[in-house]
Amino acid sequence: MVIQVQKSNHTYNAIGLAGPTASGKTAIALEIAKHWPIEIINVDSALVYKGMDIGTAKPSKQELHSVAHHLINIREPTNAYSAAEFVKAASQCIQQIQSRGRLPLLVGGTMLYFKALRDGLDDLPVADPQVRMRIENEAKQKGWPVMHAQLASIDPVTAERLPPHDAQRISRALEVFEIIGQPLSSLLGRTNKTSMGFPLISLEPQSRAWLHQRIEQRFTQMLRDGLIAELHQLRQRGDLHPDLPSMRCVGYRQGWQVMDENLNDDIPLSPEQIRKWYELGVIASRQLAKRQLTWLKSMTHRHIVDSDGPKVIEQALKTIDNLIHTQRSNVK
Repeated sequence: MVIQVQKSNHTYNAIGLAGPTASGKTAIALEIAKHWPIEIINVDSALVYKGMDIGTAKPSKQELHSVAHHLINIREPTNAYSAAEFVKAASQCIQQIQSRGRLPLLVGGTMLYFKALRDGLDDLPVADPQVRMRIENEAKQKGWPVMHAQLASIDPVTAERLPPHDAQRISRALEVFEIIGQPLSSLLGRTNKTSMGFPLISLEPQSRAWLHQRIEQRFTQMLRDGLIAELHQLRQRGDLHPDLPSMRCVGYRQGWQVMDENLNDDIPLSPEQIRKWYELGVIASRQLAKRQLTWLKSMTHRHIVDSDGPKVIEQALKTIDNLIHTQRSNVK
């Protein structure tokens, strides 16, 4: 059986399932898998990293084995993962899943990835490892606020929207200017032709208080499940630092700050320090959820499902039913 998704007279190749952090995306995706022959493609920039399981709310081993998952645990936390890499990998996954007669379900909360896959990427030069290394070495000597000031002198528009410690984006903006001699801000909006239309199901709570409570409960559970030990193990590797994109993920960044204040990783965190980590993590998670919802509201033609509704599963399945059109073929 080949699964196709139709809207009007156009056939789509996949379905997206997006939502803010803690909105229940994984549970809904696994429920969908009980009713339709799907394979899940991860659309979360944190889940690509190996060794970061608890703080990213990564699906459990049992969940990963119950349904085929793609683009999870594919990158060491020492290496960044870009939207361009995601689009290329996700496009390949979609084709492979389709060839097996199954439906690709794109699940996650990194809205930039969804947008890049649906609308195409800004037409930017490819990364130059040598230029990037030179910029990073300079930043180690001078600090990222100084690099941010350099960026402001050549690309004030981009510098204005970036905080002084956003190492990844400052580095990329400086790299682009060094490669082609033009500011990054002058290139944004010029998209390439690699885009893919697909319907997007959006899990959105009607009550912000409900989402905040879910965030608090989940962060508490992460700490109980061993988030402290997980970050301690990552720090013990010796090749990670807080400016890496992986370590700037919500929860890890705040924990790294608290552990740095502890001065000695061999000394257990005090209850007060754990409480501080919890409070900083919850605040950062709420801010992330707010940004995610803002992204979602800008995405037209999305199909909204009340994530805090009493019949969220039924509503999600009904939405899928309305989108999916099945037709038999000789595909084995």
